[in-house]
Amino acid sequence: MVNKLIKEDTKMFLTGNEVLAYAANAAEADFMYGYPITPQNEIMHTWCKLLPKTEAGFLQTEDEISAGFSTLGGILAGKRAFTATAGPGNVIMQDAQSMAEMMRIPFVCAVMQRGGPSTATVIYAQQETRLTCYGGNGEGFRIVYSTAGHQDLYDYMIKAFNTAWKYRFPTYVLADGYQGKMREPVMLYDPASRGIKMVPVTPSLLGEGQIGIDRKSVHMRNTYNMEEELMEVLDSYQVDYDKMAEEVAEYEEYKAEDAEILIIAHGIVARSARTAVDELREKGIKAGLFRPITIRPLAVKPLRNAVSRAKQILFTESANGQLAQMVLEKLYGLTTPYSTLYKMGVGVTGDDLVEKVESMVKSPSVV
Repeated sequence: MVNKLIKEDTKMFLTGNEVLAYAANAAEADFMYGYPITPQNEIMHTWCKLLPKTEAGFLQTEDEISAGFSTLGGILAGKRAFTATAGPGNVIMQDAQSMAEMMRIPFVCAVMQRGGPSTATVIYAQQETRLTCYGGNGEGFRIVYSTAGHQDLYDYMIKAFNTAWKYRFPTYVLADGYQGKMREPVMLYDPASRGIKMVPVTPSLLGEGQIGIDRKSVHMRNTYNMEEELMEVLDSYQVDYDKMAEEVAEYEEYKAEDAEILIIAHGIVARSARTAVDELREKGIKAGLFRPITIRPLAVKPLRNAVSRAKQILFTESANGQLAQMVLEKLYGLTTPYSTLYKMGVGVTGDDLVEKVESMVKSPSVV
């Protein structure tokens, strides 16, 4: 049992990476496996710095392939284990992540996005949206929380462990280099003080007693010989996922009820959008924000309702429409015109959005 460091509400001034390490401890995580890659390194550094007090564990592996599979091994042995990665590391960890989908292993991973493709930049992007939601060679049976700031990082890292262990789908906290490196105040708390009870962790393997006498054998499969056999398993996963999605999907609306121009954004770009909405409202333009918090699964009904109320839509992200493509599929049949503001690997500011929305007001168009 690890020692939890936060026993009462404690306000601190931290980087996002530091917040994630504290949140994992608050969630009673007892082991981290990882490999250094910017901009997530300080998650590992902070976790290790706290080890003398937490008495948890850490293993630096030789690469992200090993980090992913070591995390799976720790979880199968009954550890509340997790990992973190970014960019190319997220790419080569997909094999382990796909295995977690197939074997229903409660894999938890924090992803601090950086620009791509390949090495590209080590700074910031939202270009790992599709990768994190649908990477690997499966159907994307994953849960992905997109955070917008440090309090989100703390809250959703704790939630990620419970979601993963309750539903047994891989679960991600999708952040970015800006959140990882910047500092801001955050309220740390013991989950129990908020009525949050951590889902118990039990080993998938190495159970007590003798197989066949005291307990049934555990048969976790990753390989199927027949197409129909695989389809039967995946069909059952789809049923579980669809049922889970109704309980897990989260979103935020900001001044969207009467919005004539609705901005759709996720993560830290949604934070810029809130600033833009306030400024636009002061100018007499009825702007609003719809922010998907779970970008996989999406909160489809609230999304469609919000879009149907608006006269125009603006999709904006630090990628070339990765979220927009996922959203537009769910909006099929709606005819609300939309525009886009995409900046690949570059931050979107409130000023950018104000300027764009003002241009939409002057000359509505569909992109």
